[in-house]
Amino acid sequence: MAFVQLAEGELHYQLEGPADAPVLVLSNSLGTDLHMWDIQIPAFTEHFRVLRFDTRGHGQSLVTEGPYSIEQLGADVLALLDALDIQKAHFCGLSMGGLIGQWLGIHAGERLQRLVVCNTAAKIGTPEVWNPRIEMVLRDGAAAMVALRDASIARWFTADFAAANPHQAKQITDMLAATSPGGYAANCGAVRDADFREQLSSIKVPTLVIAGTEDAVTPPAGGHFIQSHVQGAEYAEFYAAHLSNVQAGAAFSDRVIKFLLSR
Repeated sequence: MAFVQLAEGELHYQLEGPADAPVLVLSNSLGTDLHMWDIQIPAFTEHFRVLRFDTRGHGQSLVTEGPYSIEQLGADVLALLDALDIQKAHFCGLSMGGLIGQWLGIHAGERLQRLVVCNTAAKIGTPEVWNPRIEMVLRDGAAAMVALRDASIARWFTADFAAANPHQAKQITDMLAATSPGGYAANCGAVRDADFREQLSSIKVPTLVIAGTEDAVTPPAGGHFIQSHVQGAEYAEFYAAHLSNVQAGAAFSDRVIKFLLSR
């Protein structure tokens, strides 16, 4: 178990794969932890040194007072790279991780080789969606996280996938119930306040946008918007709900690897 010391606490990370391979950073979605990428690790570590971490407020990483900002979470990624003496890396983030990826592309493109943003948008939801959720979580604590877990299966996976893969779906949604209520609420604030619609055109690194055809949280339209505003961006779509990396599995991994290895 590895941690990097930030100013306010420790950020939990895992580093796997050949020491001399290019680094690929994986950034989790809201309410999960670095294990949401477990299914990708065998394929990704054939080509990359994979660096995944628990976003602040998640998993075993520090929980500080919120609300957070995507800028703050992006700065955590840069601090992690600095601590591990990694000058440049590929970055792949899903949902909130995709917002962090957009921020990095806009503000720290010199640290990125290639960027993959999945099941995300330049702006996700509205205060009318996020504020009641934040209030509920801060009020009801762990009970709210259990209720969110139970509601998340339908958002994160299509019904046929959840029925065919109950253990896999449960493993992922259980991460939500295990998330710190304070950390979750603080991250909801970061997602609520993020809006990169006017800044996307300043992303100059090669970019791949991935969407899920059945994703009601961040529908494909949001992915198309990013693709149309980032010069040269590629677009891929899979039959999946919000967690396309889990539901599309090997097809997702293969598409990301193909993009990252292309010249």
